[in-house]
Amino acid sequence: MKVGVVTVLYNSTDVLEGFFKSLSEQANVTIKLYVIDNSPTDEGLQLSRRLGMQHGIDTTLIYNNGNFGVAKGNNQGIELALADGVDYVVLSNNDVEFNTPDMIRGMIEDMSLAGARASVPKMLYYGTRKIWCAGGSISKLRAGSPHRGDLEEDVGQYDVSEFTEYAPTCFMILEREVFQDVGLMDEDYFVYYDDTDFVWRMNRCNAPILYVPRFELFHKVSFSTGGNESLFSLYYVTRNRIFFARKNLPVPYKWIAVSYTIGAMVVKSLSFDATQRSRVFKALVDGLSTKFNDAIKAR
Repeated sequence: MKVGVVTVLYNSTDVLEGFFKSLSEQANVTIKLYVIDNSPTDEGLQLSRRLGMQHGIDTTLIYNNGNFGVAKGNNQGIELALADGVDYVVLSNNDVEFNTPDMIRGMIEDMSLAGARASVPKMLYYGTRKIWCAGGSISKLRAGSPHRGDLEEDVGQYDVSEFTEYAPTCFMILEREVFQDVGLMDEDYFVYYDDTDFVWRMNRCNAPILYVPRFELFHKVSFSTGGNESLFSLYYVTRNRIFFARKNLPVPYKWIAVSYTIGAMVVKSLSFDATQRSRVFKALVDGLSTKFNDAIKAR
């Protein structure tokens, strides 16, 4: 079984050791890693080369010499993996760690038995037993993709394996054929909501996702983007939420979700400084004006 793991770097040097170690410990699968580096320098790429050799991981390295966005970086890696004939593609952040040697193999076996075409583990905040994501849903009223169990202490309340409407692609295993049916990531998102858009299209192409809680992943949340209220995150989350609603949601949900997002962000902006407010209002304008790529609209 050949598995292609795709990860996109952006100033990621501090987290790479744990990520490579986790991959190196996976058993009963042949892993090929595709590292796509969007960083301003190739420091992370050089470190990835050394770690790949140190841990014996077959690693393909691409340096973009600029920040092309997570969606485009993922697409570059996906296309390389498919061309290499992998059986499954894993889309993975590099700010994650997992310590169960049979995780990838086990998740593939579980999804195959359940008739799923993708699978995700239980995801916890790094260094804690607090849940980050135990599956999720996509709200047509708010154009949101809330995580089930976020910030709850894990006491086994989400330990039943089941299909989930939504999960982020910070660690998702997919059959290679999913990309033939669904297409690639929409690069207009750049970062944030690109995975929501992709999962939305998966749902409409009968490509169900299985949540597999017997395997756990620990996520160093928002390591590379500065947190949820950085200027970077404020802009792209706000812009892309509106863009997602306009692109995918049917009337009247589309305009309900757009109106909700505008109202919520205007109110939230009252507590921001002038720079943050300016960034939010630019995001609102851009979200309302960004044009769609007709080739990757929801099916």
